[in-house]
Amino acid sequence: MISYNPLFKTMSQKEITSYALFKKGFSKATYYSIQQGNSISTNTVDQLCKLLDCPVSDILEYIKDKE
Repeated sequence: MISYNPLFKTMSQKEITSYALFKKGFSKATYYSIQQGNSISTNTVDQLCKLLDCPVSDILEYIKDKE
């Protein structure tokens, strides 16, 4: 499972709100989709890394499913 918790932690640490992302051109629909845990494209990950000036590991993480 992919978790976006690192994204929200990174935004908090850098004091960047969702509104600030929207002002920089990030899609509201995509942000709300991320909040729901839906999949995103590598282009979206790239855009977030650029906007937040951070590595991919600060955006998402893999969590092994429990068997």
